[in-house]
Amino acid sequence: MGAITSDWIEALRTKANLLRVHSIRTTTKAGSGHPTTCLSAADLVAVLFFHALRVDLSNPRYPANDRVIFSKGHAAPLLYAAWAEAGAFPVEHLNTLRQFESELEGHPTPRFVWHPVATGSLGQGLSIAAGVALGLKQDGLPAQVYCLMGDGETAEGAVWEAVAFASYYQLNNLIAIVDINRLGQSQPTMLQHDLETYARRFAAFGWAVIPIDGHDYTQIIEAFGQAQRADRPAVILARTIKGKGASAVEDKEGWHGKPLPPDLAEQAIAELMPTMEQIERAAHLRPLPPPPLRSELPPSLDRSSLSSAVLPTYRLGQMVATREAYGDALVALGKVNPHVYALDGDVKNSTFAYKFATAFPERFIECFIAEQNMVGVAVGLATLGKIPFASSFACFLTRAFDFIRMAGIGRAPLKLCGSHAGVSIGEDGPSQMGLEDMAMMRAIPDSVVLYPADAVATVKLMLQMAPWDGIAYLRTTRPKTPVIYGNDEQFPIGGCKILRSDPNDVATVVGAGITLHEALKAYEQLRAEGLSIRVIDLYSVKPLDAETLIRCGQETNGVLITVEDHYPQGGIGEAVAAAVQGHGVRVLSLAVREIPRSGKPDELLAAYGIDAAAIVRTVRAL
Repeated sequence: MGAITSDWIEALRTKANLLRVHSIRTTTKAGSGHPTTCLSAADLVAVLFFHALRVDLSNPRYPANDRVIFSKGHAAPLLYAAWAEAGAFPVEHLNTLRQFESELEGHPTPRFVWHPVATGSLGQGLSIAAGVALGLKQDGLPAQVYCLMGDGETAEGAVWEAVAFASYYQLNNLIAIVDINRLGQSQPTMLQHDLETYARRFAAFGWAVIPIDGHDYTQIIEAFGQAQRADRPAVILARTIKGKGASAVEDKEGWHGKPLPPDLAEQAIAELMPTMEQIERAAHLRPLPPPPLRSELPPSLDRSSLSSAVLPTYRLGQMVATREAYGDALVALGKVNPHVYALDGDVKNSTFAYKFATAFPERFIECFIAEQNMVGVAVGLATLGKIPFASSFACFLTRAFDFIRMAGIGRAPLKLCGSHAGVSIGEDGPSQMGLEDMAMMRAIPDSVVLYPADAVATVKLMLQMAPWDGIAYLRTTRPKTPVIYGNDEQFPIGGCKILRSDPNDVATVVGAGITLHEALKAYEQLRAEGLSIRVIDLYSVKPLDAETLIRCGQETNGVLITVEDHYPQGGIGEAVAAAVQGHGVRVLSLAVREIPRSGKPDELLAAYGIDAAAIVRTVRAL
C-alpha cells in the first residue's frame, strides 16, 4: 500500500469524484440505474481500487489477483467505473451501460469479466465471497477477497449465515465493506447510522470490526490496512451519505433507483468534476501488482480426468439407496480430480456425503444448517475452477432457491443433490418430503434435472454431471431399491430407458426414481391379467427424450401415464405433457395431489395414488 500523504489523499479524492461523475453521467444517459448508492460508496471504492487492490490488469484470471465482489449489485455503475479508471477497459465504454449488446448490465453478471458471478439479489455476495476466500486459502494463494455490501441487505438472514461461516473457517483473507448510507429503497434502513449496533453484531460472530467515517480518507486507508492485517475475517463499517457530492439529492429519500434528470445531472457533475490538473495528478493511480505465484500451485482444472473415474459396481437385485450411491460416486470422482469438492448442510450421514468427508476431509466443506450460504459458497468455489457438489434434503434446497436462481443467471457450474425426495421417505412427514424440487430446478434456465432409479444409474449420472457446464440437479430417494441395470449400462443426459415393450402395449407408463419400481411391479400384475404396458425410465427429466416419448405414446394407443413422487405442478407429468403436445398423445398424470402425512413408505405411495396398484387401476380404466 502506498504512503499516506496529502497529495496521495487528494489524488484518491479525485479518483472518487471521477467515479461519481461516471456513475451519474452513465445512468442519466441510460435513463435508469442507481446513482445515489454509487455516490455514497465512491470514496471507499476509490481507496480499495487505487490503494489496496492487487491485480494484473492484463489477466483477469490470474490466480493471485485479489477479488472484488459487489453484493450491492445495484451499484454496478460504480463497479464498472472503477475498473475503467483502473485501466481494465476504455472509459468511453462506460457509455454503453445497460445497453442490450453491452456486458455492462444493470446488475453485474459474469459477462463482465472482472465480476465472475451474478449479484443484484441482495444478501448473497458475502456467501459467494466466503466461498472464494475459502478456496483461495485451500490453494495457498495470498489473494484477498473484498465484498462491498449495502446496509439494507444486512437484514437478510443469509448474510449472517455467511458471517458465521467465515468466522468458523477463520477466513482472514475476507474483507467485507458495508456502505452504511442510512437510506433504503422505500424508507430509512433498520439501523440507519447506528454503527455501534452493527459493530456489536459482527463482533459477536468473531469478526474484526472497523467502524469509520466512509468519507474520511485517512480513516478509510487505515481501515483497509487493519483489515488486511487481521487474523480473522474483517468488516469495515463505513458511515456514508447517500448521494454524497450531489447536493440536490444528498441524504434525501425518494432517489433510490432513479437516475438524475439532465439538469440535476449537469449540476452534480459541475459540483464534482475535478480540474484537468487534478485529473493529471491522479492519472498514475492504478491497482497494485499481485504477488508472484508459487511454483507449487494446484494443477489447473482438467475435467477430462473425470471420465477416468473407477465407479463402484453393484449386483443385479442388490438393495442400495440412490442416496448412498451418490456418496460412492463422489468418492470415485474425488480420487481422479483434486478440484472436486463436497459441501453439505449437516445431513451428510443421510445424504451419504460423509463418505467423501472421510476420504477427502480437506475438500469437504461442512456448511451446517444454512442452505442458502451453502449454495453461495459453492458458487464462490466454482469461480476458482472447483467442481462443487452441494447436498441436502430436497425439501431444504427450496430455502436456497434464490441463490440457485442467481447461480443460473451467472451460469455457475453447480452440482446439487437433493435426497429424501417425496412421500417415499415415510414416517418423518411432509416437512421433510421434497415434493416441489423438480419444479424448482426445472425452472432454472439451462439446468439439468436427473432422477435415477437405482445405484448404477446414480453413479453413471454423477459421471455425466461432474463436467457439465451449468447447474445439474440429482434427485435421490431415501429407501433402498433393487439394482435393475448392469454396470455397463450408459445413461446419457437427455435420454431415457425403455425397460418393457411389446407391440400389443395398451399404454406407456413413465416413471422415475421410486415410481419406476412401482411401474415395473404394475407391469408384472397386468401381464398376469393379459394386459401389456410399455415402461419407460425417465431418468433425465430435463432435458428429456421427447422423440422417444412421442413415439411410444403414439404406438400405445396415444396414451402416456406418468407416475411421480412429486406434486403435479412442475413435475414429470407437466414436463412430458409439454414435450408431446401436438403429437396426438394424451398424458394421464399420477402425482401427489394433497399435502401428505406421516406413514410407512408403501402406505403413503398407495394413499396418494402413485404405487403399482394405482397404475394398474389407471390402465384398467382405459
